[in-house]
Amino acid sequence: MVEGWRNGFREATNSKPLFLTIYATVIIGVLVSSFYVFSAIYSPTNGSSSFLSSPPLFTAGRIHSLPQENVTLELPVAPPPPLQALPPPVLEEAQGKSLGKIWVSPPRDKKMPPLETFKLTKELFGERAKDNVIIVTFGNYAFMDFILTWVKHLTDLDLSNILIGAMDTKLLEALYWKGVPVFDMGSHMSTVDVGWGSPTFHKMGREKVILIDSVLPYGYELLMCDTDMVWLKDPMPYLARYPDADVLTSSDQVVPTVIDDSLDIWQQVGAAYNIGIFHWRPTESAKKLAKEWKEILLADDKVWDQNGFNEIVRRQLGPSVDGDSGLFYAYDGNLKVGILPASIFCSGHTYFVQAMYQQLRLEPYALHTTFQYAGTEGKRHRLREGMVFYDPPEYYDSPRGFMAFKPSIPKSLLLDGKHTIESHFILVNHQMKQIRSALAIASLLNRTLVMPPIWCRLDRLWFGHPGTLQGSMTRQPFICPLDHVFEVNIMLKELPEDEFGPGIGIREYSFLDNPALPKQVKESWLDVQLCQEGKDECEASNKTSPSRVLKFPKRSNEDTFKAIFSFFDDVKVIKFSSVEDAFAGFSDKEREEKFRKRVKRYVGIWCCEENKTPGHIYYDMYWDEKPGWKPVPPQTPEEDHPPL
Repeated sequence: MVEGWRNGFREATNSKPLFLTIYATVIIGVLVSSFYVFSAIYSPTNGSSSFLSSPPLFTAGRIHSLPQENVTLELPVAPPPPLQALPPPVLEEAQGKSLGKIWVSPPRDKKMPPLETFKLTKELFGERAKDNVIIVTFGNYAFMDFILTWVKHLTDLDLSNILIGAMDTKLLEALYWKGVPVFDMGSHMSTVDVGWGSPTFHKMGREKVILIDSVLPYGYELLMCDTDMVWLKDPMPYLARYPDADVLTSSDQVVPTVIDDSLDIWQQVGAAYNIGIFHWRPTESAKKLAKEWKEILLADDKVWDQNGFNEIVRRQLGPSVDGDSGLFYAYDGNLKVGILPASIFCSGHTYFVQAMYQQLRLEPYALHTTFQYAGTEGKRHRLREGMVFYDPPEYYDSPRGFMAFKPSIPKSLLLDGKHTIESHFILVNHQMKQIRSALAIASLLNRTLVMPPIWCRLDRLWFGHPGTLQGSMTRQPFICPLDHVFEVNIMLKELPEDEFGPGIGIREYSFLDNPALPKQVKESWLDVQLCQEGKDECEASNKTSPSRVLKFPKRSNEDTFKAIFSFFDDVKVIKFSSVEDAFAGFSDKEREEKFRKRVKRYVGIWCCEENKTPGHIYYDMYWDEKPGWKPVPPQTPEEDHPPL
């Protein structure tokens, strides 16, 4: 699981432990030299968004046209489902023409076969290969849900030629009993999330290279994937278009080099080749590359697997194999390589931030959760925002129910004026204040909060930039992933209740539009309309209208909220028309202090202002309580910490 441009910039190391993302990611950071990064951003390209006529604004999978200046802005609370929304999690049998079934559990009275049964062999691969191709991922038990999501997408695409490499016996046994094809990698790894950049994380990368080197001599084509990615479209026909390629690899390219589904133009790709998605053919050139790559990594445990791959492949680049295919010679001058287009073999940036595939009117094949923050939790949340993550049924039906609200954003904050650091923070802070109120109300009602979509004017990266990446197709403003503003990993972490008060569950902004949402949740709904007490029969009461609408006074206190909404404990979803001026404050000051201590930790940083060291700026959940607050980087080392 690799991250785009991770640790290639000093800013990431200056950002304090709270903001250093562990592996994760999902996802959705790639430790690549700054040469690759800046060449990716500033390399020449003939791809441009100027040819587009008002391309759409990305909102997790569907297109929302950007409002014009003279139009009243109506913001969506939860955008429509994405083009590739994951269907309700029903695990049906999947079977290839000559392959064993997937999702068919062995009889429970059957004993677990001995471990040697799952040993990696040519015969094992042969049993699962189809058209001489096998699709493989690997991981430990900590990524079980990612692996099940990966498998579910492939079986939904009617692909069964898959195998999972288990790095611990707990994962191996769990997958076996779920009817998922699995083999033992013999890694004897810990079952927990090892953390990005840790020695164990680097060991996982070496295991991947050892696996590739071991499998290629079997004679099968290998589509190797990280577990923090999902397949949205059958890639087999696309890969078959390039039968002469020894290796087809994804990349961290953020600037389009083509506007159709052809391979990226290799001369214009300056970003790192990303080994989270790549296809190998069992040619002599590919075997030679895999062998040398393995030897380099085993000789020096400080070399990161992706950097090692880029280093040896880039020893020679060019010439083109021919004038049409997009393939080129690399490595030793004999290896034929193609770079999968970043628009449809998407990174976390081209999919979630740029929505490049939408703007180019293309269908995405894959989504890899690179270019993201907040570690593994951030990756998982990104996939949930895109409605492409497989969650169990209980995720969609919390015992205490859910709370949602319609955000209110003036058009001027979103569209007027230039996109600057100041205008970005004014926009985000306006939304953050509403989210703060919603978190307080959700805490009082003991409900899980459905987060709203967050609009941003500026991108977030690991280094100084002018707001968006030059040459990219990032629209301004755009709905940014939650991890651009909030520390998702902290929000989901169990903090001691005696110090931070009761936990507050959250769900992604697309949650209520997910096809997996059960009928009993969709049909148990209460709309809350805020009103001015004393006007139009506005009073604190549990009386609802025939259409199931509750009028509720603005600026109600903790006791009023608890008293009125206790009558609606059996309602699954309570949705507020607004939360502006909804909550007057806590009556219990001790609880309020714990709440404040909790939510102060929820916000992250924006990164980064150009030509400043440090250049990151801390978001502040209580910015409005500090007269004269301005979005500026820390001026001294003593100031470089999250807001108190």
